[in-house]
Amino acid sequence: MLLEMISTGEEVLSGQIVDTNAAWFADCMMNLGIELNRRSTVGDRMDDLCAIFTERSIEADLILVNGGLGPTSDDLSAAAAAKACGVPLLEHAQWRSHLEEWFRKRGRTMAASNLKQCLLPQGAVLVDNPAGSAPGFRVKLNRAWLFFTPGVPVEFKQMVQEQFVPFMQQQFRQGLATRLCKLLTFGHGESTLADRIDTVPLPDGITLGYRPSPPHVEIKIFARGAAAIASQDSYVHALQQLLADAVVSTRYSTIAEEVHHLLSERQVTLALAESCTGGMLSSQLVDFPGSSAYLQHCVVSYADAAKTGILGVDATILARYGAVSPETAIAMAKGARSILDSDYALAITGIAGPEGGSAEKPVGMVAIALTDREQCFVQVVQLSQRSRNLVRTMSCAVALDMLRRHLLGTGPLTSYPFLPARQSYREAHH
Repeated sequence: MLLEMISTGEEVLSGQIVDTNAAWFADCMMNLGIELNRRSTVGDRMDDLCAIFTERSIEADLILVNGGLGPTSDDLSAAAAAKACGVPLLEHAQWRSHLEEWFRKRGRTMAASNLKQCLLPQGAVLVDNPAGSAPGFRVKLNRAWLFFTPGVPVEFKQMVQEQFVPFMQQQFRQGLATRLCKLLTFGHGESTLADRIDTVPLPDGITLGYRPSPPHVEIKIFARGAAAIASQDSYVHALQQLLADAVVSTRYSTIAEEVHHLLSERQVTLALAESCTGGMLSSQLVDFPGSSAYLQHCVVSYADAAKTGILGVDATILARYGAVSPETAIAMAKGARSILDSDYALAITGIAGPEGGSAEKPVGMVAIALTDREQCFVQVVQLSQRSRNLVRTMSCAVALDMLRRHLLGTGPLTSYPFLPARQSYREAHH
């Protein structure tokens, strides 16, 4: 099966919006062991839409078309599909009734322009949209099925999962069994990982893919065919042994999600104190439902007055060591943990930049502390030559990895070749 995707819209083509739908769809397919053969982007122009529908339908077996199903004049996907197929647009009576009821239930008056969303190419098969007003549809053109979906992400994703994937699996039964395993790594560069992995013989039928997405590099291990699948587990185990500390998850796509589940499974509580990250760490955790079971609070103590007044950091520590120091990070973590007697606390304080650094404490210097009821761990990392946002992102990842390692009993402090550590140590509570 040759699978392609066509994204439509001037705003996508011109870069006014980032095409997150395309990235999500490609990853979704890859997780099913299916690789996209081509991805195209086209603007809201009738001739261009017709041309690309016709051109790609000669080459591909299945094409997902995303966008252009709205009620406005620049939403042309249905009309272009009809023109490419050489058929008229016809009103779909069932969808019109559904749309009228959809607006009535919401206490809204349906605009006349919404009736445009009831027009589908003659012979098209309607695809239900349970989350919005624009239906999807599919049509056969040349050798390909063109499967049309709206561009609104929440609608698009639900329709892909509930309608596109079942159709694809039914229409194009895969002759060769596939299986995908993933290793999420942190603190090591892509080329360094690849050099180490290349020392392990690659079994027949297994291919590797690397996806750098700071702060992580995800390694995908594809097995195609029964023999490759049979050898995959032992090969993945060998990679885990080889990469050791570099692997932070084998089940989730971010270290935040891994830590979220570890905290939930162990039924422990966590407090946070953030300075330079400004709430980013807590935001990463509350992205996941159920985080309220363990996350008790987050204090964004940007000012020194907040560190002393809310977290109870001794003013003499700030005066002697400065706000960005392991001593202050430890005091912040202890203060955060003590507020509600949490099981664990993390604290981050640093210089995110692009200004504010000095020779002694340059931009990118970040102190990160972890404390439990008995001891503290702290490390200072130097995140030089990185953007302000990446300094904050990487700092959160280091903090989460310290907690992850501590929860697993492997020791919170480790070296990250990609992130030079300036200082790290453990301190017992007095």
